[in-house]
Amino acid sequence: MSSPAAAGLSVIVITRDESERLRGCLESVSFASEVVVVDSGSKDDTASIARSMGARVTETSDWPGFGPQKNRALDLAAGPWILSIDADERVTPQLQAAIIAAISRTDFDAWAFDRRSSYCGQFMAHSGWSPDYLVRLFRKGSARFSDDLVHESLRVMGPDSRIGRIDASHGQLLHESFADFESVLDKVNRYSTAGARALHGKGVKGSLGKAIGHGLWAFLRTYIFKRGFLDGRLGLALAISNAEGTYYRYLKLWLMQRRGTPG
Repeated sequence: MSSPAAAGLSVIVITRDESERLRGCLESVSFASEVVVVDSGSKDDTASIARSMGARVTETSDWPGFGPQKNRALDLAAGPWILSIDADERVTPQLQAAIIAAISRTDFDAWAFDRRSSYCGQFMAHSGWSPDYLVRLFRKGSARFSDDLVHESLRVMGPDSRIGRIDASHGQLLHESFADFESVLDKVNRYSTAGARALHGKGVKGSLGKAIGHGLWAFLRTYIFKRGFLDGRLGLALAISNAEGTYYRYLKLWLMQRRGTPG
């Protein structure tokens, strides 16, 4: 999976039951020197697909959360430069060229680039999804992922760290966030549960009123303030999905606190 132009680049991916999407992801990063896949108990052939494509695969029996799992993958990577992507993401050829150019420079410790996400087959131009600049490329040792169970963030360490930016005109990361509505429902359920547990762990108190209020704000923020209405009918559908996910997160938090259990 190596290319002389990308020597020293390690790609890290965490997976679970991603056999349908992983091949396209790994094909898009075949220019890297190394690909590290950390799989958390896939029941399909995710791990065997990764191995067949030359990735170095580590299988884990537990699930510590997105942030800790990505740090596991990070610790296994050998290259001086790290590119972190998810199984539902693809590096475009234009972004590939920009990444190769970026890691040859010495003036930045990390790089952000634009991610373009799709919802049920439509790439969203507004709704808070675009532009979406994320730091995903960094020197090893200059950044770690947060310990959040869900919605983890990459934290570039050190007050003198320098972060560059690859403009969208020089390539984007394509993100198939929701292929169909079944995946919307599945992700809303899984992420709202994980989010409720994370809030509970932080001592946040839930209530029915909070669930309704936060859900309503999520809709207004997506559809009105982030101009989701410009994304047409699917912009409305996305705003409703965001509202539901937020409502369920706080509702589950409230219910688990009523039961006196962490969910």
